[in-house]
Amino acid sequence: MAVENTPARIGKTVVIRGEVRGSEDLYVDGRVEGTISLSESRLTIGPNAVLAADLSARDVLVLGTVEGNITATGRLELRAGCQVSGDVRAMRLAIEDNAVFRGKVDLSQAPAKPGEAAPIATAD
Repeated sequence: MAVENTPARIGKTVVIRGEVRGSEDLYVDGRVEGTISLSESRLTIGPNAVLAADLSARDVLVLGTVEGNITATGRLELRAGCQVSGDVRAMRLAIEDNAVFRGKVDLSQAPAKPGEAAPIATAD
């Protein structure tokens, strides 16, 4: 019997090239090249994951490697040992010690309107 709150999983040996969309929580521990879009869900990037993808979700937790932009309408967490290379936009951001991050940060309190530039802070 499956538990309803268990996130969908992409295992260590799975490679996906293209677009991943959904409306449920997702745990990725494999390789994804393309985009992942989960409008109202939580995305967890496991410690074995290697992503060359743009990510969009309500909450994003990164434990592995991400090369691409990340948009979180809620909270973005970069945990110790992760590597992120790309720009991030989130309502809230937490970066643990020993997390590697290269890119720009936009901590907007409201969604940016099309054509409107938001202030950007840079972390190197």
